[in-house]
Amino acid sequence: MDINRCRFIPYPASAINAVAFSESSLPGALAKKKQGQVRLAIGRANGDIEIWNPLSGAWHQELIIPGGKDRSVDGLVWITDADEETSDGKVIFGRSRLFSIGYTAAVTEWDLAKAKPRKHASGQHGDIWCIGAQPPLVNNKGVPEPGVRNLVAGTVDGNLVLYSTEDDDLRFVKSLIRTPSKKTKMVSIAFQKRDIVVVGCSNSTICVYDIRNGALLRQMSLGAGVSGGPKSIIVWSVKCLPRGDIVSGDSTGHVCIWDGKTYTQAQRIQSHTQDVLCLAVSANGSQILSGGMDRRTVLYEPKAGHNGRWSKVYHRKYHNHDVKAMASFESPTMSVVVSGGLDASPVVVPLRTASKEYHRQLSHLPQRTNLQSAPKARFILSWWANEIRIWHLLHPARKILDSNETTAVDIRKNRKLLAQILVKGESNITSAAISSDGTLLIASTATSIKAFHLLYDQSGSGQLQIKQVAVDGASGATKVEISPDNQWVCWIEEGEKVMMARVRSSGSTYEISRPYRLSRTSRQIPKNLLLGGLGSYSRKITQLAFSPDSRVLSASDLANFIDIWVLQASGELQNGAHGAGDDEAGDDESSSDSSEDEAEDGEDETWRRPRTEIPRLNRTPVVLTFAPKPQQDDEYTLVVVTTAKDVLMFNPLSGALSEWSRRNPSSRLPEQFRGTRDHVKGIVWQGTRAWIYGVSFVFMFDLSQDLPEEIDLKAKKKSGTKRKRDGTEAGAGGKINKEPTLAPQEIKAATGPDGSEWADVEMADADDQKSVGASSGFEDDDDDDSDGEELQRLREEQATNGEDAGKEAARAKWWHTYQYRPILGIVPLWSELPPKSMKRQLEGIIPPLEVALVERPEWELDLPPRYFASGEYER
Repeated sequence: MDINRCRFIPYPASAINAVAFSESSLPGALAKKKQGQVRLAIGRANGDIEIWNPLSGAWHQELIIPGGKDRSVDGLVWITDADEETSDGKVIFGRSRLFSIGYTAAVTEWDLAKAKPRKHASGQHGDIWCIGAQPPLVNNKGVPEPGVRNLVAGTVDGNLVLYSTEDDDLRFVKSLIRTPSKKTKMVSIAFQKRDIVVVGCSNSTICVYDIRNGALLRQMSLGAGVSGGPKSIIVWSVKCLPRGDIVSGDSTGHVCIWDGKTYTQAQRIQSHTQDVLCLAVSANGSQILSGGMDRRTVLYEPKAGHNGRWSKVYHRKYHNHDVKAMASFESPTMSVVVSGGLDASPVVVPLRTASKEYHRQLSHLPQRTNLQSAPKARFILSWWANEIRIWHLLHPARKILDSNETTAVDIRKNRKLLAQILVKGESNITSAAISSDGTLLIASTATSIKAFHLLYDQSGSGQLQIKQVAVDGASGATKVEISPDNQWVCWIEEGEKVMMARVRSSGSTYEISRPYRLSRTSRQIPKNLLLGGLGSYSRKITQLAFSPDSRVLSASDLANFIDIWVLQASGELQNGAHGAGDDEAGDDESSSDSSEDEAEDGEDETWRRPRTEIPRLNRTPVVLTFAPKPQQDDEYTLVVVTTAKDVLMFNPLSGALSEWSRRNPSSRLPEQFRGTRDHVKGIVWQGTRAWIYGVSFVFMFDLSQDLPEEIDLKAKKKSGTKRKRDGTEAGAGGKINKEPTLAPQEIKAATGPDGSEWADVEMADADDQKSVGASSGFEDDDDDDSDGEELQRLREEQATNGEDAGKEAARAKWWHTYQYRPILGIVPLWSELPPKSMKRQLEGIIPPLEVALVERPEWELDLPPRYFASGEYER
């Protein structure tokens, strides 16, 4: 495989301004079941909202709700209703609702299933700077009970305002407090009790209010500012401990502890050299964390033998810039704090196991890559915000000559930016797709779908002409896909509606017919789950894939279901298939499976569901793709990779696992693959070889060969057993002082007839690579704009003329590297075929492959300068 390293393709990362868990803690017997309903929301400066599933420490980014023009998310808060028990003894989990603010006068509620705003509300007041959710009603046993939970917000002009969420609504109620001076800003907010709110202000005060009558209960002063600085102290963050004490962080770098009964200052700790911007507390009130402009994350615990006194335990610099937001979550199996800031990467810090477990930095790149390619045209499509860019890689990274010599391509002249397209509207791009020949481009936002016909002049000026193509009956989409034969366009409306439209071309024009909706299979999802928690969010489709011949379509959702449709002649039901509107009766009221439209009259082919279904998976699919279809084979192979690193191969028409999957369960996958914490982002095919990549790794599995039963030979020799991940981890990184893992640059390959022969592969030594099946690639490094180091890759071991076919068994079964990081995406490019003199005679030969690998290192982010106590800025 030849690799073009493309760091020139941009993906601007945005600062994290807010983080919030839908539950702060999960005690009790239902904690294990309810943990599947917990989500983490991350708000960014560009208006994006990311939804993460903790997955007991696996941390899967399920959804990104794109922002829009001049939008930002500066505060997030969840309201989760109390659980209810039905007459038959089942528990309906409390419904979770997400709200945001963005330094405007509006509060927005978000519909996660449709990935767009649900409601907006605003009042006669200034921009909202902070927002808090009213705690739930609790009984004498401390168990939450059903009751209305309102929102209280503080504004830039000194108002404290009330918003009601009653009756599934969101509306402005009234202004609770109006300060005499409009110069006083309400910066931070926290609830001490259900009706008592604590507000941090910009005038060196912390105010305590009763929201029932708007009475000011107490005003606490922090005194004057530091000498030579601003006269007023800004209270950037306030939190309340379970017993009622108040914690504040301010612009002087102090963390203050206030007595919750007398409202007097009990302690003042100088733990930061600059402003303290955020705080987090544990569920039992035994730990406090603070983050600030000095990049520090500081942990505090009570002093032994000193009632009410706290001490700093340690501080770490997990971030490369200001730490702006924190949120904590605790359950019997997890105890973490997630923080974020200007460096754009969320950091998971262990709380209950502090100093016993490593922290973990999550990627600032999206789980679903913002890249696609047109292999036949050598185009690369990238997008972010409302901008699309089309690049052309003019020549292959390596040219194969008759003399078996290689000639490197000048990387400075190998790329060309063909076009930049700005999609008009207030919403940002949710998805985009380009046809394999580079002639059709589709882009979607939350409100519209745009199509473009691309005309590239290869022989003349090399310019790209763009003509818009009308798309009727489309009202926005969360994902779009073009079939490999350019005959169909599929998109997902409102998160769960599968829409299909025929593409017709005549000469130099394209026409997209009016779409019709494909019916999804009815699923038996318990009503007690659909009525509460996240509701129909689990039926949101996240993956979409066409078969190589464009006659089978697959889609997967967050409920771990996979739907299949087959293209058949109209009026013909092969293999007992269902028509577009032939839904079976089911109890899934929220899945909206009934078809609203049929295929156009006179359409010779239509999409139908096969009678047999693929069983529900145990974990959520993160990659859905079809293996290349051999010409002599009429069967299709659907490959699924899940959040648990399961690699499953199905026959989509029969719903059965393939023989390879039966012989190679997840336990036979390499320990290096199963132990990788980052999720798989995509697969690139090279014959029977699947190149599987994530943000920090690239693996190759030859799916024509069985994997060896025991992969980790070092662990076997040491302990006699395979190394397993410790199940007692708290949800961040692994335990400190665990047995050593592979070095980041180590590469191994399994070879030999039974996969029992192993070899370490050194990236700098081409001869060693070739001994296990490696060959030369090409590295594109923009740092010095010169030819980079060559990547050593797997080479096909079979000879080209008359070599013994028995050597096929000696080719590598799997391979991996950690050299590239972080990876935004890998897309295939059209490669030149070998000359006739190198024509291969053996069946099963691995064809040549060229890909573009896009890296977006964190150090290339455009970050503002950091401020230091001396008053100087460091760039």
